[in-house]
Amino acid sequence: MTVAAPADNVAKSPEPKRYARPRGPFGGYVATRIVVLQDGYLREESFAIAALARLRAVVGREPGEDFTILEQTRVAEKYLGDRLGDDPTHTERAMHTALTLYAVHQQSIRDMPMHQDGIGLGRAVSLLCSDPDSAVAVRRRFAALGTATSYAAVTTHLRSLIRLLRDHRIALDYGVLAEDLATLQKPWGPAQVRGLWGRDFYRQPEPGDRRGDDSTDPKADSAPAGATSEE
Repeated sequence: MTVAAPADNVAKSPEPKRYARPRGPFGGYVATRIVVLQDGYLREESFAIAALARLRAVVGREPGEDFTILEQTRVAEKYLGDRLGDDPTHTERAMHTALTLYAVHQQSIRDMPMHQDGIGLGRAVSLLCSDPDSAVAVRRRFAALGTATSYAAVTTHLRSLIRLLRDHRIALDYGVLAEDLATLQKPWGPAQVRGLWGRDFYRQPEPGDRRGDDSTDPKADSAPAGATSEE
């Protein structure tokens, strides 16, 4: 009696589709600055450890108030836009917020990068919700972020979510976040950004369907988004 060998063409369950946020030129610029700090921090280099400590100390403050972090938060001229005045530009405020929040996110984590390409805010929060013990509280905080009516309120709610992401070691693309924050400050921006965050959240697989989901190695689409200089 001959025993048939198992067939190689047995149908396998398809991997769940994951939506990855693309990143535009300004986001790439911010990400490049963060990667320099991140690589140094993971190698325990003193310059990066000191820089992230200074950045954490100015979370929630306006860009330019602390001269010791200007080297990290300075925005290249081509991303400043044409409407320069006494107040910070959209991109200056967005870069300052992104770098200071990243410094909070990476704090005390020396074996894993908390900035990783392609992981939008909605996706990161969706991964947080995979823990049933905290899912309700996380959704409540995410909803509060979606109803925030000022930039200061948005950054306050973001800081709360970032601390949860740090506790669960879930990474985020801070270049994408910086572009979102720049857009958020435009007259039409809040509705657009809320839509992006919401779709990013709901386009992720349900917790039970995350077979093989590796949030540390996202396969982001390479199509660039539009530049976020002020219009």
